[in-house]
Amino acid sequence: MSPQKILIVEDEQAIREMTAFHLSRAGYEIFEARDCREARELLADKQPDLALIDWMLPDMSGLELTRNLKRNKDFEDLAIIMLTARAEEHDKVSGLEGGADDYITKPFSPRELVARIQAVLRRANSTNEEVLTAGVLTLDAAGHRVSSSGVEIKVGPTEYRLLHFLMTHAERVYSRAQLLDRVWGANVYVEERTVDVHVRRLRKALADPGADSYIQTVRGAGYRFSCRDV
Repeated sequence: MSPQKILIVEDEQAIREMTAFHLSRAGYEIFEARDCREARELLADKQPDLALIDWMLPDMSGLELTRNLKRNKDFEDLAIIMLTARAEEHDKVSGLEGGADDYITKPFSPRELVARIQAVLRRANSTNEEVLTAGVLTLDAAGHRVSSSGVEIKVGPTEYRLLHFLMTHAERVYSRAQLLDRVWGANVYVEERTVDVHVRRLRKALADPGADSYIQTVRGAGYRFSCRDV
């Protein structure tokens, strides 16, 4: 079985080489880019499974690159983890809202980085055969598609997993901590605020067919999926 491929987009050579060393030892095939231009060339040529993108890059911010990739049909399903020294909460929220699947602040331990990568890739690769229908929505798990009345809805990979879980557990209320365990994984170090960010993004994606109301907030408890009025 071929090793999974990871692109490291980092302009600081020492950090890039250190990260590449540890990820190579963990069994991944590594490609390195110093800026966004090199990253785009490698993305098109090597088609990695995951990209580690630094926030501060010389030709474009890593956040802007992430947003551009998520708007590109060829890369919208690419798993992305942002690496940055920016540790403020609003920076983390901006990264997640920009399309990143996870966010790691520098300095980070190699073990934590590998664990985060494994968790993101595991979530990205989880599929099954079922087709779910609820209200105006249809979720085709085998095709990894969400549609309304036959019209496909663009949903990011994390939002897809969140929707899939909620649809398969309709009418049940789940706290943020429970959703982190069920959707992100029990061993993933992600803040509960992350759930709110992805719920907002999911509601935005479902707004046009009028299905955003299916993702309901239960005050003081969490979230549930329901086609009934609140």
